[in-house]
Amino acid sequence: MTPSDRPTSERAAPATIAGEREALEAWLDFQRETLALKCAGLDDKQLREASVPPSELSLLGLVRHMAEVERIWFRSVLDGEDVPPLYYSEADPDGEFHLTGEDTWEAAHTAWRAEIARARELVATRSLDDLTAGHHPRGTFDLRWIYIHMIEEYARHNGHADLIRERIDGATGV
Repeated sequence: MTPSDRPTSERAAPATIAGEREALEAWLDFQRETLALKCAGLDDKQLREASVPPSELSLLGLVRHMAEVERIWFRSVLDGEDVPPLYYSEADPDGEFHLTGEDTWEAAHTAWRAEIARARELVATRSLDDLTAGHHPRGTFDLRWIYIHMIEEYARHNGHADLIRERIDGATGV
């Protein structure tokens, strides 16, 4: 898939007046699509470029990382599903950032979007006050906390993505 073949991302600005759940979901979706926009129009080589060596941080690695984060917080912690990691292991806890020649944007993007879709399914019928069913070392969380944490996680990594993208081709903003 060439950069021009990749679909562009549509990002809707969150409403300035909204209920709590609507605002949380809108801001999470906004942050998700911001990461997609930071990756749009780049080829696989550019998506693999490390931010500043020796760091291995890349846009492709960030997408893989966020697929893991979506999977952990919504499937494992919120729902209690027993799901294995996609990219990391005990032997390689930062495996999502350790890219091989076989790792592609198409595979990472597909996995990330699948985790987002599954997350949306899992929260559709839950209340913001619903508590997690899975185990986490820090204890139990409500869905509200998970939304806020996910917005924070994306926002932090979107700052990284912004700097990486600017280094690759000078693109800023979005």
